[in-house]
Amino acid sequence: MVWGMTPRTFTMHASHRTLTGLATATLALLIAGCASNGTVPSASTPAQPARQLQVCNAQPVQMFIGHNTVASTLENIRQKSGAYQLRVLRENQPATMDYNQERLNVITNDAGKIIALRCG
Repeated sequence: MVWGMTPRTFTMHASHRTLTGLATATLALLIAGCASNGTVPSASTPAQPARQLQVCNAQPVQMFIGHNTVASTLENIRQKSGAYQLRVLRENQPATMDYNQERLNVITNDAGKIIALRCG
């Protein structure tokens, strides 16, 4: 401290105290979420059966080209193609290029009409 100056105490503004409290509470919740309850699955507990692979086949659904993309039509297309997943894309829309044999890609135009059906 410099000679002649009075000591100052640090006081936190109410909004800073609120933010500090929220940050502390959030951190506590995150840590609690990572905690284990100590139970370990036993060998006698049966594991969930693996889901059967649902490989896409776009050939049987080509008749839906020209239809609108309403939910009931999309679900019908998904079931008839045998696909597990269905992805609706606009024409020339960027999309991930990963190949998924269980996915059917429904390509639409700006009016929402189906113009192509492809697996992947």
